[in-house]
Amino acid sequence: MMNSTLKNLCKVSPGTIIEGKWHHHRYTILKELGFGANGIVYLAQFHNQRVALKMSDNGMSITSEVNVLKSFAKVQGSSLGPSLVDVDDWVQRNHTISFYVMEYIEGPDLLSFIQQKGNGWTEALVLQLLSDLDTLHKQGWVFGDLKPENLIVMGPPPRIRCIDVGGTTIQGRAIKEFTEFYDRGYWGLGSRKAEPTYDLFAVGMIMINMAYPKRFNKTTGGLNQIRSMIQQKPELKKYEDIILNALQGKYQSAKQMRMDILQGIGSQAKSVVPPAPQQRTRTSVKTQRYSPKPSKRRKGGWVETTLIVTIVSLLYFLYIFGI
Repeated sequence: MMNSTLKNLCKVSPGTIIEGKWHHHRYTILKELGFGANGIVYLAQFHNQRVALKMSDNGMSITSEVNVLKSFAKVQGSSLGPSLVDVDDWVQRNHTISFYVMEYIEGPDLLSFIQQKGNGWTEALVLQLLSDLDTLHKQGWVFGDLKPENLIVMGPPPRIRCIDVGGTTIQGRAIKEFTEFYDRGYWGLGSRKAEPTYDLFAVGMIMINMAYPKRFNKTTGGLNQIRSMIQQKPELKKYEDIILNALQGKYQSAKQMRMDILQGIGSQAKSVVPPAPQQRTRTSVKTQRYSPKPSKRRKGGWVETTLIVTIVSLLYFLYIFGI
């Protein structure tokens, strides 16, 4: 946790003006957004826009997070993290406090969005998250502290974004920050080494968290307890194999996990499409005259099938166009 000295130095009231030592940009603090082990984040006003300002007395931590944001900026089409606005120092009571300013990402967190809009959005958002993670991993980083609280859904159109890159770690090193429920070390299912499989474990637990918004406590731990929880929820059971593969580190890339989910969506679409009608054969006039008419129930079934196929197609469309 943040030590008391840091908290006192970085604790500022709404209305405080933070002026950069080097660039001389002035930011008016509006309110505190949150704090953690490496600093405090504030909502601030800069000219006519609202921004997020993070300050810390740990210059190395600030440098590391800024490097992550710069890496994001180099990847065309990726918008997982916020864009970087400014980096500077603030002199406060003879102490120098490092800070950086980033885009303010506003919207409901992932779980709140799913609860508001329904589970039908789960696949589309998870596919989008995996696409961005695949890009991040190719840049040599692991997100680390991946959890729904750090994932905001902007829109319309809905787009998943991250508001905290403090746990992002260079591949091969030890994970800097983690939250137990999403940490494979906590469940006894792997190390805390920064590698793509660590993030994919967290994605699997996030999918589980969507079905268990209040999470659940660790009892026996390990794969057996988690498998039992998956099998109790129909919305998870259809992706049981994919989630278990992620938890066991069987996916070597986010792209592999994403393709399996897409194949699962495709299989579901095929399962609800009725077989093509058989070729019509010649029948007697008498048989045709007394053939029963299609029942209303049968027509209703076609309407339901069409609706299901439309929904699945929409989710696939959202993924293809990165919405």
